[in-house]
Amino acid sequence: MKKNFFLILICFFFPLQVFSDEIYLSLKKNKVNVRYGPSFDSPIKYIYKKINLPIKQIDKKENWRRIIDFKNNSGWIHWSQLKKANSIINLDDKILFKKPSNFSSPLAKIQKGKVLIVEKCDGIWCQVKTKKFKGWIKIENVWGSIK
Repeated sequence: MKKNFFLILICFFFPLQVFSDEIYLSLKKNKVNVRYGPSFDSPIKYIYKKINLPIKQIDKKENWRRIIDFKNNSGWIHWSQLKKANSIINLDDKILFKKPSNFSSPLAKIQKGKVLIVEKCDGIWCQVKTKKFKGWIKIENVWGSIK
């Protein structure tokens, strides 16, 4: 009886950790094959050509991860092509600021769908970088994992 109560208590307070394999990851390489099934024998469904693209792991089977992207495309990727999440995609146009404040100097307009590398986060702001810029954006309406 004590054992069952403890298990129910854990499930109540930590439901995502107990029941979910959903975590955000990023693509490790510039070319990553997405397959129909969790095997190298399975046909390629499509190919990602964007390093650091954030994706969500929704299932796993041995060394394979079933993923979904921000456009709801899904498939299987070998774990060797993935790394810990370090990026986000903004779901609308955003202003990149020099400091984490709306009153700071604007540096650039970041277009919807741009992959941003997350350096660090501070409340509702994250310091991000692109190929050309490094600055702060508000993290509302983004897709991916915030550190």
